[in-house]
Amino acid sequence: MIRKENTGSKDIALQKKGALNNKADQIKDPLFRGDEFFDPKDLVQVKYEMLRRVRKEGKSVTEAAAAFAMSRFSFYEAQSAMNRDGLPGLVPKKPGPRGGHKITPEVQAYIEAVSSKEPSLDVRDLLAKVKEGFDVTVHPRTIERALERTKKKRQ
Repeated sequence: MIRKENTGSKDIALQKKGALNNKADQIKDPLFRGDEFFDPKDLVQVKYEMLRRVRKEGKSVTEAAAAFAMSRFSFYEAQSAMNRDGLPGLVPKKPGPRGGHKITPEVQAYIEAVSSKEPSLDVRDLLAKVKEGFDVTVHPRTIERALERTKKKRQ
């Protein structure tokens, strides 16, 4: 049983992991309306139960998705993730780009070439050169990471 005093900290933990269900109040499934074990705010639990209803109880995808305040697309996305990765597949992934998208291989090669020709250049100088040469604005830490990759290649 979930105690009321722990609900706030659980909500914070769910939010940090990206697993706080922002449609919790729209769930129509009776288990999530009256039982403290089933938490409508826990997105992983909601997705799992939606998938289970279709697979084990024979509910239609449309019916299950509606009961759990999800779209059919969300159902199939969750089903694919569960089939591929098991239960950990239902845990939301970190949003945003995966990896650097401004430091292309060409920009990385340029940073390597300039820094090896002119080792006295600091990060700010390299920022200006990248901006001038590629019309790309990057954060200083991005240049530092590019330089770290260069050092690793040389070792």
